[in-house]
Amino acid sequence: MAQTRGQAAEALAALYLAAQGLKVIERNFRVRGGEIDLICRDGRALVFVEVRLRARSDFGGAAASIGATKQRRIILAARHYLSTQMPTDCRFDCVLLDRLAPDAIEWIRDAFSADD
Repeated sequence: MAQTRGQAAEALAALYLAAQGLKVIERNFRVRGGEIDLICRDGRALVFVEVRLRARSDFGGAAASIGATKQRRIILAARHYLSTQMPTDCRFDCVLLDRLAPDAIEWIRDAFSADD
């Protein structure tokens, strides 16, 4: 059940970001030690997007669940992906949802960086 909710959250996030002008170019990019939910293009920049759905806020909600360890895993996967691309600008965004609804989306651009 959690996997299907996660997939639904990612699909909702992809539609939302596309409506904002981003182009989704990859979903669920995985390498040993890391994963990126969505990879998008925003103009010339690549955008690595973490999607989080948290129905309960007992432990701080969706944003709090993207700690330093999770960020390192995303950055690791992003570096691997970037090694196969022409040099380009990139950023790390988060799409947070507290329920599966378009009006429940919070998009945080530049949520963290590889230098943090």
